[in-house]
Amino acid sequence: MVILHTCLNVTDVEQSVEWYVENLGFEESWGFETEDGETVNRYVADENGMEIQLSETAGETPAEDGDLWDHLAVKVDDVDTAFADIDNHGVRQEPTDQPIADARTAFIEDPDGHVVELVESLDE
Repeated sequence: MVILHTCLNVTDVEQSVEWYVENLGFEESWGFETEDGETVNRYVADENGMEIQLSETAGETPAEDGDLWDHLAVKVDDVDTAFADIDNHGVRQEPTDQPIADARTAFIEDPDGHVVELVESLDE
């Protein structure tokens, strides 16, 4: 088995696509609408092709807790630089070392409050 994508329910698909492209360097890969036109799905992919599905359904707003999922981890070269450069919508945890994981991490929020973990390997 391999992971194909993670789906995030969002309130504004255009804003979310823009945030993931501009702040995390993802590229928009494809998208589709449901037959009834109620749900718009857009996909963004990292440089390895791993995708995130951003799904906006008319009249629905994701819960403040990000619809009960925990976080999305994104590898970065330098956590401190990425943390300083990204236009976040909330800080959950400033950059800190995680010796047990041999990593430096920070946690931020995207426009809908989904938690994104920035991970820098300290092993490299």
